[in-house]
Amino acid sequence: MVSQRPDIVFLVLDTQRRDRLSCYGYPRPTSPHIDAFAEGGTLFHHAIAPAQWTVPSHASMFTGLYPSVHGVLQSYSVLSHEIPTLSERLGASGYYTAGFCNNPLVGVINNGLRRGFYSFLNYSGLLRSHPNQAGIPSGLWDRYRQFFKRMLAGALGSVQDSFARSELLLALSFTPLMVPLWQTALSFKGNTAKSLQDAAQLMVHRQGVDAEQPIFSFINLMGTHMPYHAPRSYVERFAPHVLRDKSAQRYLRQFNGDVYGWLAPLASGLETNQKHTLDGMYDAEVAYQDEQLGLFFRYLKESGRLDNTLVIICSDHGEHLGEKQFIGHSITLYNELVSVPLIVRDPTGNFTPGSERWDVVSTRRLFHSVLTAAGQANEMEETMTLAQDPESQDRQVFAEAIPPQNVVNLLYKRQPELVMAHACDQPRRAVWMGKHKLIETGSDRLELFDPFNDPHESLNLSDILPENVEFLQECLQQFTGELSPMMSSERAPGFDDPEVQRRLRDLGYLED
Repeated sequence: MVSQRPDIVFLVLDTQRRDRLSCYGYPRPTSPHIDAFAEGGTLFHHAIAPAQWTVPSHASMFTGLYPSVHGVLQSYSVLSHEIPTLSERLGASGYYTAGFCNNPLVGVINNGLRRGFYSFLNYSGLLRSHPNQAGIPSGLWDRYRQFFKRMLAGALGSVQDSFARSELLLALSFTPLMVPLWQTALSFKGNTAKSLQDAAQLMVHRQGVDAEQPIFSFINLMGTHMPYHAPRSYVERFAPHVLRDKSAQRYLRQFNGDVYGWLAPLASGLETNQKHTLDGMYDAEVAYQDEQLGLFFRYLKESGRLDNTLVIICSDHGEHLGEKQFIGHSITLYNELVSVPLIVRDPTGNFTPGSERWDVVSTRRLFHSVLTAAGQANEMEETMTLAQDPESQDRQVFAEAIPPQNVVNLLYKRQPELVMAHACDQPRRAVWMGKHKLIETGSDRLELFDPFNDPHESLNLSDILPENVEFLQECLQQFTGELSPMMSSERAPGFDDPEVQRRLRDLGYLED
């Protein structure tokens, strides 16, 4: 019998760019299954990740807080026990909470993001592990086997945790001899097919789940993360030149093995063929992952479970593929990284099926949205759900890029000139308001864009609209100055001040 409270699938497509999905206007047919799924849900055109990389972005989605508030900013950061996570809140209310994770930064590193999960399956690493797996095998041999497996998984997890926290070990892992070893041994991208199969089996057959108990499934997929090695049939469709062009093959091998290159800015722009290769291979990975998602959606639909399941499809961040001389997702707050896909399919009708939203929203508010759907939000949290009318949403949305310190140290040692040229060591913060987005890098670099009419952020308007820059910079100063760790102000401080309201009208951000 189906539970009255909905099952919830929180599906994070790690490193998925919004602009590479067909449902967002991309001309190549990369995502037919996601497109079809979006037709029955609500598609958000301007969803903003609170951070540019995995750890702080997941922490924001799991807590509803901006990075500077929850404080999980580095690979060695640990979420304070004073901050409850989404899984803890749902588990305490009776949900069976399960994680199916392919990213070692979430599934292996001991940073607190696994808290509250009754079952958590990790698909990356030297040995697939069940860090929080409940239940005891029935047979004596099974008990011994599972005991030794847990011991080995724990030991290997400690090794991987050490690599994430140690600058020396991180540098060692980027040496040419080590890269092929750890990429293979760590199953770097996990196992998308298996994780989706396991999640679907739990949702449909509900083994170990009490009658009437709803399920919360968090799924992290790494299909579009580097390195790129999609099946040949997908490469044939989206990057056929790679199968025939020796120079493209050499570049791809070099790129896939150059982990340092995934972190560092480019000294110069990519050559046309190199850009063509990265774009095609990334698209092939998007399409391959989409095919597996189609099987997952079909299984849930045919079982009837989808009719009582809230499904959220989003990304923690995107990816630079050479734009603005950047690769990867360590540094910037440009749209390639923080403008992410967000699709919500809600069986209760709180999100209108087949609709599109054009307002700017933060994915940190998925925390409030899920709690509201589960009937566990308090009065304040209910006002923060994305199901609310757009007019009642935040007028300001923020994102923060605090440089990963171990990455900055590595860049300093190898290419200090690039660190200085691109301000890789400086924090970046951005605010979206009205028609504009302001990025502030350090204390002296300002970029103003119109993300609606200039999604590629090719024209910096800061010299053209200095008053808008001044006002938005004040918004950033209030944001950084009045928010402190483990304290959340859900509305930007000072917004209701009459003088602020007047200036907003003068700058076109409010209508009379």
